[in-house]
This record gives sequence, C-alpha cells and structure tokens, in this order.
Amino acid sequence: MPAYSLLLLLALTLSAPWWLTRMLTTQRYREGLAQRLGRVPATLREYARGHRIVWLHAVSVGEVLAATRLVAELDAALREQKNDSFRIVISTTTRTGQELARQRFGAERVFYYPLDLAFAVRAYLNALMPDALILMESELWPRMLAECHRRSIPVSVVNARVSDRSFARAQRFRAIWSRLLAKVTLFLAQSEEDARRLVNLGARADGVRTSGNLKYDVRAPKQSKVADLIRIVANGRPIVVAGSTVASTEARVAPEEAQVVESWMRGALPSDALLVLAPRHPERFEEAWQIAYDFPSLRATDLLAGKSAEDTVQRNQTDGHSLDAPDIVLLDTIGDLAAVYELADVAYVGGSMFPRGGHNPLEPAQFGVPVVMGQSFENFRDIVGKMREVDAIRIVRDELELEEVFRYLIEHRDEARSIGARGRSVFEQQQGATARTVDALLALLSGASR
Repeated sequence: MPAYSLLLLLALTLSAPWWLTRMLTTQRYREGLAQRLGRVPATLREYARGHRIVWLHAVSVGEVLAATRLVAELDAALREQKNDSFRIVISTTTRTGQELARQRFGAERVFYYPLDLAFAVRAYLNALMPDALILMESELWPRMLAECHRRSIPVSVVNARVSDRSFARAQRFRAIWSRLLAKVTLFLAQSEEDARRLVNLGARADGVRTSGNLKYDVRAPKQSKVADLIRIVANGRPIVVAGSTVASTEARVAPEEAQVVESWMRGALPSDALLVLAPRHPERFEEAWQIAYDFPSLRATDLLAGKSAEDTVQRNQTDGHSLDAPDIVLLDTIGDLAAVYELADVAYVGGSMFPRGGHNPLEPAQFGVPVVMGQSFENFRDIVGKMREVDAIRIVRDELELEEVFRYLIEHRDEARSIGARGRSVFEQQQGATARTVDALLALLSGASR
C-alpha cells in the first residue's frame, strides 16, 4: 500500500500543471476539490450525526440513475424493519453525477468521493464511521478497500460488471487484482458471465452472486417539465431522439450528432420531424448546438435548448408563430432524457457508433420505443443480447445503415411498434434486480457491527 500511495502521489504531482490549468479555466474541475481532498461538508456531518451510516458511491449520471430506486427501496426496507437508526449517504465522482444526485436524494447527504489518498479516505471514514460501503458497478480503489478492510467495514459491489476490455487488462495483472478483489465482502453481479469473470480474477466464489441488472428497474421521472414542453413544441409531429451521443476520439470521424443530422438531411426522416439531440456530456452542449446550426436549411434560429424551452414556447405563442417552429431540440439538462425518450417514435442510443461501449437501450425500450444502436454495445452486451434474441433492436454498422433504418422505422409504423413492444417485454421480464439487491444488502447490514 505505501508503494501504491507513492505512485498515486507521483502521478498527481506530474500531472499538476495540467490540473491547475483546467481548474483555472473550467469550473468543472474546481468544484468539490476541498471535499475530494478530505474536507467533510458540515451538512453531511450533521445529517450523519447519531445515525448508523450506509455509504453508497455512484460515479456519474448512469450509476446515479441505477441507484435511485435502490436507495428508495433500501430506505423503505430499513424503515419497515423499524430500523430508523440507518441513514444512506451518497457520493459521486463527476459534477453531472453530483447535480443529479442532489436532485434525486437531497443535497444534505450528497458529496464528492475523496481522492484515494490515506488522509482523504480516513477523513470520511472517521467522520461517517459507516456500517457498510456500497460501490456501484466497478469502482474499486485500493486505499479505500484497504482502509475498510482494516476497520472491518463490509464492502459490497452492486450491479457489478466486468467489460471485455477490463477483463483482458485485468487478466494480465491477476495477482494484483486477486488481492484487491479479496477485500470485497460481496459482489452482486449483473450476469452469470460477469460473476464468472470476477471469480476468474480472484474474487471469492462464496462472495459472488448474480442478482441481475439494476438498470432493468430504472424508471423515468413521473414528471419532467422539459419533456412536457417538447411535447408542446412537437405538436403531433414525429419525434426522433438521439440520446447519450458522443464524439469520436478520431478527429476525422464526425460526432454522432452530426451523423444523425446528416442522415435526416438525406431524407431518412420526414421533413416535418422534430429531432431531439441529447449529448452525453454537458461540456459538449455547445458543440452539438453548433453542429445543428451549421446546417443552413434547418430552422436553426428556432433551435430550442432545454434551459430556455419555456421561453421559446412563450415567444412563439406571443408572436403568433406555430409551435412546430423548431427543427431540432437540444436537450441541455441533466436527468430528463429518460422522460423525453417516452415521447419518441424512434430512439438512437449513442456511444455506440464508435468503440465507446454504448449506453443503456432500456431507457427508451421501457416505453415501447424502437431502439437503434451502433455496433459498440460492450457495456450492455447482456441487455442487447436479450433484445436481439427477440428482434427488439436494430444494430447498424455505419452512417448509411443508420439512414436506412431510420427511414424504414418511420415509414413502417406497425413494424416499428412491434419492435418497440418486444423491447418493452424484455424490460418487463428482466425486472427484479433491485429487490434481490436490497435483500442481500439487508442481510449484510444485519451482520454489520458498530
């Protein structure tokens, strides 16, 4: 562990000029710095005082969404057991995850995860004295695991997965990984394949179970003001949502937003369609807006941004313009995408046209919306596999196939509805992971000591 700490400090020192530059120029890197360095917020101390604490860590938006129902049901289960002494606190790594977590859980119990340095980790463990640490998916940090192990704090990794890339890399360093995984009390894996890989890498076989994927249980918010406004703006027109879109790491390859817009301009979608672009990362909102604006034949002056949606609707009403004025909506809010998917006639799920692993196709599928993805879906292989088995998703190889599939699904509405219905059935049949996870965590907490 001293060698690990030394290497981490060396890496931070060598990269300090880059980090300082980013902090000076970007608020994203300044926010939460004190917390990351071990300064425990006073509001968090007050929230935790006098209670037994369960610490759940969700890295970013996707993990926060998956954790939302888990936190609610675990809270409810503890209350049902008349165990009001427990409180759940939530940490995130990214700014977008932090914003969504504060919305979903309340700011008083949400904070930034500390850097994996002894003084920062110990500051939080000393302040919270958690009965258990719950990590979402695959966030394993050596110092945190070592400190929890030393204090006999049980660690559970829920919704655990091991991607192809991670598995290949970890196998080359199996001796190191086996020591790390051995410090985890319980793995609740998404699939049998994930469970097999964890055991292969050195996790204790009796500490690995398959509980299913929490993302099958994700529910869209019951109300979304942005979604309501987009429905008004669409005014009955077909809606195509391109969600969680990303840019390629190769400069010569067009971002996914550009590929979707270009397929539309070549006639893949009706001229009266409303296209919703929802970039995965907030720092790309401006880039996505510029991509749409650069197409002169689009009504770019009426481009609707999520943060000004109400103003745009009011302006159109006041000026006597029709509400179907915008060609494109740029969704620049956090946490509304799932609700916006419910409006879609067709959904493209991004992060899949390049080798990025893809994003969750169940978000639109739960509403019976036909789903289109590229060939990179490693992060959701099990889900995509189940959908492909029943012909509930369309996978495209490139921009030309994307154009063809868009055109087919819009022109053949009955077939599109059938594909969507099969996708919804996959979503419904695979539910239950949250209940199984809660049961396992209650058993873990029942054996936890102060």
